[in-house]
Amino acid sequence: MNFVPQYYPYLYQHPQSAPISYYRNPPVYWTAPYPVMHPNGFDYYRSSNMQGDLTLTDYGPDPFVMNINEATLQNDTFRTALWTGEYLQITLMSIGVGEDIGLEIHPDLDQFLRIEQGEGFVEMGENKNELNYVREVYDDDAIVIPAGTWHNLTNTGDVPLKLYSIYAPPNHPFGTVHPTKADAEAAEKGY
Repeated sequence: MNFVPQYYPYLYQHPQSAPISYYRNPPVYWTAPYPVMHPNGFDYYRSSNMQGDLTLTDYGPDPFVMNINEATLQNDTFRTALWTGEYLQITLMSIGVGEDIGLEIHPDLDQFLRIEQGEGFVEMGENKNELNYVREVYDDDAIVIPAGTWHNLTNTGDVPLKLYSIYAPPNHPFGTVHPTKADAEAAEKGY
């Protein structure tokens, strides 16, 4: 009998009872458009068939499932922490048309960015006056920024640049929300 992971564990108690997938009968993917209670008392949704908006708040460090694409597209703040743990943090970002994140460096952490909407260009380098790694980026692109690398991301499109960022280890305090870039700069002044 074939083990079909998309069926288990949601519909069957044991993988042995999962149905056989035949050549002409492709597996069926069910969505779960129902709210699920978060351990902290928040309702959130597990599928792309949501009914309404997600609650964008910091769910860390508890176990967590969310449609990251929809959460990212819903976010209209410059930065909102979505999950903060001891070793990792996920933030959502929305960069306005013609704006940028701002030239920065993270000496002791690696960063991953994933573009969910828009286009722009990323600049990186070992010296803030010599950003010799420049690439255009678009929807669905991933950007990996090693620790100690100067970087900036600029929106060149005609819609907000929506992305999520993964920091390892975390870079912002639990529950961080910066409605605008100016708010982010004020919060990080002297940091």
